[in-house]
Amino acid sequence: MATPRRAALVTLAAFALPAMTTTHAQPIAPAAPAELQPVVPQAQLRGSGVLRFFGLRVYEARLWVKPGFEPADYARQPLGLELSYDRKLEGAAIAERSVAEMRRVGKFEDAQAARWLALMKQAFPDVAPGDRLLGLHDGEGSVRFFHNGRQTAAVSDAEYARLFFGIWLAPQTSAPALRESLLGVPR
Repeated sequence: MATPRRAALVTLAAFALPAMTTTHAQPIAPAAPAELQPVVPQAQLRGSGVLRFFGLRVYEARLWVKPGFEPADYARQPLGLELSYDRKLEGAAIAERSVAEMRRVGKFEDAQAARWLALMKQAFPDVAPGDRLLGLHDGEGSVRFFHNGRQTAAVSDAEYARLFFGIWLAPQTSAPALRESLLGVPR
């Protein structure tokens, strides 16, 4: 049973996503997830970074792209964003925070937010240390989500794709250092 302090930490971490400090991940060459191949053939690791909250690792993010990827045009290119969690977080809290972060990237109506929130609550189950969430974008508006290799949801909505992946890749992100790490921007 979770203590009140631990429950508060988990909730706080979920709601601070990704507005936290980041560090570069160790330079290891992870294998591309198998789910990438149909959507991002010849996937290459563009960059990775670790999201921390009060010094605690929350997740490591990895951006997988095709050769020739253009960061300024991320919303129109195939890509995969992989998050490997180091903390236990509730899926509903991840979904709610995602909507809030998407609002930083662009404006949308409350009715749209409700539809997207329902989609993400399906897409994001509760996660535990070692769990992996993967979002795949085909570059034309179709997005598929995977939890530990099992597909959890899919949507065909170019505006959703732009705003969702913009949480990490748009200039308006609340985690600019993580964005730089993912895009491989030299410091």
